[in-house]
Amino acid sequence: MKTAFLFLFCLLLLVSSHHSYAQSAADAFAKYQAKDYKASGQLYDQALKAGKGSSTDHYNAACSWALAGDKTKAFTYLNQAVAKGWENKSHLQTDTDLTSLHTDKRWPQLVKDLETHLAKIEANYDKPLKAQLEKIYVTDQQYRGMIDSVQKKFGMESTQMKDLWSKIEVQDEENKKQVVAILEKRGWPGKSLVGQQASQAVFLVIQHADKATMEKYLPLLREAAAKGEASKSSLALMEDRVRMNQGLPQLYGSQLRMNPQTQKPELYQVEDEANLDKRRAEMGLEPIKEYLKRFNL
Repeated sequence: MKTAFLFLFCLLLLVSSHHSYAQSAADAFAKYQAKDYKASGQLYDQALKAGKGSSTDHYNAACSWALAGDKTKAFTYLNQAVAKGWENKSHLQTDTDLTSLHTDKRWPQLVKDLETHLAKIEANYDKPLKAQLEKIYVTDQQYRGMIDSVQKKFGMESTQMKDLWSKIEVQDEENKKQVVAILEKRGWPGKSLVGQQASQAVFLVIQHADKATMEKYLPLLREAAAKGEASKSSLALMEDRVRMNQGLPQLYGSQLRMNPQTQKPELYQVEDEANLDKRRAEMGLEPIKEYLKRFNL
């Protein structure tokens, strides 16, 4: 009985520790979004001091400290991000959060270390598949990137907007054919096989597909996320989308709907609202209040 109790106690401590880390990282990111960069950096310090955290968490910590003016901490976290698998060299070099670091003598070495790291990782990539999926990523986003500007200029019900959505639907269908063929033959292409962006392209295409397609391939995404081959945040979005399609309350609060009476967006029904932020933190999502601010809700 003592052994069983001790095991349960240790398990509770482990779960509590995980929740504490996830919430601290989410709080740190919320401070970053509020432009309180020093407070964000300090929260990342607390969250990451035990050696936990993804490459993205360490990269975000570096951004906060760079904007707060502490270059040493920024470089420390960037080096840790590279060691933990940060791969996006283009983003690193163009991210305005890190502009203040470009003239520092440590910057060239950081870029060189990342290039060396990438060469080792990419040696194991399926390069033809990576190239195919990266092209799909571009085509998935190109017309969607025009939605805001067309809507503001011509209106939601305009001919121009309807034409744009027609183009999106045609491209989505073509992308779905390619991605479904890949999934049926290869399973979910994880980031260790094709890299982060190419793997994300698969999620985007399935997320934009019909209900049956989402439901069919959700288990593959679950498996990939459990292995660290796909992001938990992507899984959270698809879990919510599928549940909403099935008329069930969502788990992570990622989905909005149009209120039929007010004709204004609102948060779709959530299961167990009291623990919503805890679940969001576990999936790498910011607190729900910060998320809803994006939509002025």
